[in-house]
Amino acid sequence: QVQLVESGGGLVQAGGSLRLSCAASGSGFRIYAMGWYRQAPGKQREMVATITSGGSTNYADSVKGRFIISRDNTKNSVYLQMNSLKSEDTAVYYCYSNHPLTRVDSWGQGTQVTVSS
Repeated sequence: QVQLVESGGGLVQAGGSLRLSCAASGSGFRIYAMGWYRQAPGKQREMVATITSGGSTNYADSVKGRFIISRDNTKNSVYLQMNSLKSEDTAVYYCYSNHPLTRVDSWGQGTQVTVSS
């Protein structure tokens, strides 16, 4: 099981930008599928963005055109660039990974993103 540590969360005004980082421990990062999920109080956790080992990305409709997920395999890291932030983006953001062979999922502990209106 890979260990994931998120960073970069904080308080930002609507319309601003924030960049989240997720650092993975262990070997084999290159083949992991990675992603970002978020959960607001009283709501279910939802997928925000995913990126495969080959670089294919998917985004939730609510963030398309505003967020960009990327990865740097040399740094065992995945990033979420969040632009044009809205108050609705306020949530705890979680990094996740999936090993394509073992199919084991790993989750970070989350980082809080708060967008003021």
